[in-house]
Amino acid sequence: MMTRSRLPAPLLGLAVALLSAVPALAQAPAPAARTATQAKKAEVSDVLKTPRPAGGEWLGLYLMDKKVGYFFTDLSLVPGRTDQVRAINELVFKATVGSKLSERVHREERIYEAKPRGKLLSFVVEQRGDGGEQRLEGTQTPTGLRVVRKRPGLPDEALTVKASPETVEDADQARVAIYRKTKVEGTITDGTDLESYKVTTTMEPAEERMVRGVKVRLSKAQTISEKEKVPVVAYVTDEGEMVEVDFGQTMKARAESEAVAKRMDVVEVFGLTRIVLPKQLPAEARSVPGRAVMVMTGLPEKFQQDTYRQKYVKLPEGRVEVTLLADVPKPANLKPLPVADPEGGENLKSTIIVESDNAEIRKLAKKLTGTEKDAYAVAKKIVGWVATNLEKDYGASADRASDVLRQKKGDCTEHSLLTVALLRAAGIPSRRVDGVVYMVNEDGVPAFYWHEWVEAYVGEWTQMDPTFNQLVADASHFGVGQEGNAEITPLIGQLKVVEVRDRPTGR
Repeated sequence: MMTRSRLPAPLLGLAVALLSAVPALAQAPAPAARTATQAKKAEVSDVLKTPRPAGGEWLGLYLMDKKVGYFFTDLSLVPGRTDQVRAINELVFKATVGSKLSERVHREERIYEAKPRGKLLSFVVEQRGDGGEQRLEGTQTPTGLRVVRKRPGLPDEALTVKASPETVEDADQARVAIYRKTKVEGTITDGTDLESYKVTTTMEPAEERMVRGVKVRLSKAQTISEKEKVPVVAYVTDEGEMVEVDFGQTMKARAESEAVAKRMDVVEVFGLTRIVLPKQLPAEARSVPGRAVMVMTGLPEKFQQDTYRQKYVKLPEGRVEVTLLADVPKPANLKPLPVADPEGGENLKSTIIVESDNAEIRKLAKKLTGTEKDAYAVAKKIVGWVATNLEKDYGASADRASDVLRQKKGDCTEHSLLTVALLRAAGIPSRRVDGVVYMVNEDGVPAFYWHEWVEAYVGEWTQMDPTFNQLVADASHFGVGQEGNAEITPLIGQLKVVEVRDRPTGR
C-alpha cells in the first residue's frame, strides 16, 4: 500500500515556499501602470518603478512535464492609496495518489509601505484542502508580529512572534534585481512556519530563446532562500513578459492564460515520482541489524555525506555506491531524561507546526514517560503509541501537531509530526526525516517511494518509523533531507538506482 495520499512533502513544501519565499517572483512587467505624476508626488520603492500588467498573471505549474497546478500572482498599489502596496499570490496544487485526489490551495495577501524599503504591515494566509483549513492574520505591532489563527469550528488562537524585517522590495526581488541590474538581498517571513529567512537574488547572463515562434532575448534572475536552498530562475523578455520560472529540473512554471493554467493533467503522483529498482532489495534490508547496498546516479555530491546510517563511495561516470545501515543504539551511549540537544537546542524547539509546548501534547508526553528515566525507552513508548493510536487514513492531513492529536489519524507526515512533538515535549531532541522507503506495491514493481519518518537523540542519533511501528527504521529507508525541506525536490525524477548489490564492493 502507499505510504500516504497527500502530496509528497518536498514537492508541496517547494510549491508553497514559492509564495512565501519569493512572493511576487512571477510578476511580469508590461506597459507602465504608474503615472509620472505619481512618481513625482512621493518617493516610491523600485518595486513600483517596474511596470507590470493590471489584473495579475497566471502560470501553469509542471512536475516532470505533467501539469499539477497553477499560480495566480499580482502586485499593485492598494486601491485608493498611494502609500501602500499589496501583493497577492495563490497556488493550487493537485494530483491523485492511488484512487484519491489530493489538492492544496494556498493564498497569501501581503500589505507593505510603498516607500523605499517599506515595511511589511500585515498579511493574510489562507490554506484549504490537503493539510486542513485555516486562516492566519498577521499584523506588525511594536512588540512583534501578532498572528491570529482561525479554523472552522475551533476557537481563534493568537500568538506574537519576532517582528518581520521583510520589506516591499522582498515582495518582488527578481523584478527589482532586473531593474537595478545587481544583486538584491532581503528577508521573507514564511507563510507556513512564520519564521524569517534570508532570500538573495542575483542576475544571470541573458539567454536567447524561442517564444511563440520568435527568438527573443531573456533576462535571468536567480533567487535562493536559506530555507529551501533551491535555485529559482526567472526568465523575462525585454518587453517585460515573464515566460518561465524554473525550480531545478523537476518543476517549472510557464506563463499561460487563466483558462489554460487551470486545465490540469490527471497525475498519479507516487507512480510518477517513485524510483524503480532493477531488482528487489535483499531480505537483510528488512532486519535489524540490517544492510542494503545500491549504486545510484543523479545524487549530487552535497547529499553524499557519510552518517551512522548511510555510507557513500564515488564510482566512475557519476555513479555512487550507497550503503544503508540499521542497528539499535549502543547501550553505553544511552542517556537519561532530559537529553541536551547536541546541535544547540533547535531539535527541542517548539514551533507553530511542532507545538511541543501545547498543553495536550505535554500532558500525553508526561503520561507516556511515567517514571521512566531512560530516553530511548521513552522514545520507543512514544513511537509505539503513535503507531497504534493513529488511524492509517491517507486522506486525512493536518499541518499542526495539535490537530494530529485531536483527529488521531493521518499518513506518514502526521505520524512523524506528532511523534516529534511528543519526543520534544518529553525532553528528547528529535526531527523529521524526509526521504524514500522501499516497497513492492500491487503492481509487483520494487521501488522507493517518498516517505517521512523521525530521528531522535537518546545519547546518539537513531531513526524510528512510527508509520510502520519500527522502533529502529530498517535499512530500506534512504534519508535525504529534514523537516519537509524542499532542498531535496530536485532529486525527484533525477535520482536513479541502477544496481542492487549483495555487499559493498566499492571500498
